[in-house]
Amino acid sequence: MAGKIVCVVGPTACGKTTLGVLLAKRFRGEVVSADSMQIYRGMTVGTAAPTEEEMDGVPHHMVAVADPEEQWSAARYVQEAVPVVDGILARGRLPVVVGGTGLWVDALVQGRGFAAGCAGGAVRRELEERLAAEGIAPLLEELRQVDPAAAQRLHPADGKRILRALEVWRETGKTITVHNEETRALPPRYDAVWIGLQFRDRGDMKALIDQRVDRMAAAGLTEEVRSLLSRGLPRNATALQAIGYKEFLGVLEGTATEAEALEEVKLRSRQYAKRQLTWLRRNPAVHWIFWEKDRDFARALQVSTGILSAAGVS
Repeated sequence: MAGKIVCVVGPTACGKTTLGVLLAKRFRGEVVSADSMQIYRGMTVGTAAPTEEEMDGVPHHMVAVADPEEQWSAARYVQEAVPVVDGILARGRLPVVVGGTGLWVDALVQGRGFAAGCAGGAVRRELEERLAAEGIAPLLEELRQVDPAAAQRLHPADGKRILRALEVWRETGKTITVHNEETRALPPRYDAVWIGLQFRDRGDMKALIDQRVDRMAAAGLTEEVRSLLSRGLPRNATALQAIGYKEFLGVLEGTATEAEALEEVKLRSRQYAKRQLTWLRRNPAVHWIFWEKDRDFARALQVSTGILSAAGVS
């Protein structure tokens, strides 16, 4: 029988960290982060990683576990997070998965394997060289010949996923469409109860995101970016492409003022929140809690407790 876990999801700045801690304290749980940027060490300000005070004595896992030079995929995250979740279950405690990286949360819950392929492998390098020399059209046509379903599904401008589909075919002899169909037929690794947070009025969400960005700047985001660079982190590192870091890198390089960077971070954060909601709304299992003007965590805890108790979590 799949182990029972809780997933607290939602867009950026909606209060996932706080509710996750409250639920962990209520149900003898431990938090497992599912945030593609909070995995990096030395990136606490710009990623809004939970502070010791915010953790409130609750064990947190999968936070600050990677060097900023590393590039993690959903597959790498699942590889590292599954033993953590299984360990929490083995201790008789409740895993509370908290995060806004929807792909990572889904991958962890489903426990499905990922098709073979390596971003730094010979096949990928060859495909990238062809992309640079020939453009995407010949590669998309090649994909259409071997996997018409994937070619139809993918946007012609989505070079990353087109290369990935061709890579899977070349390395395994199996199309990514077939691989996905096979994995979807497998039962999920965990029995997840999903709690989602979002604002009823999008304007309230935007205001809270803007406030969070202002707090990040006041807390020293510029200094954090400078510290990462001083440690030798390349400017094109994946970690520095995260929202907030890329814009404030421009401040240090003199291509933008802090005021300009702040506005850009706010805009990109709001756009990201919209994408997060679009992803999460596809999951019919999410029990949504809607914030009104303010975030009422006492009420959210009460509602969540009722949902979890009804699902057999005690």
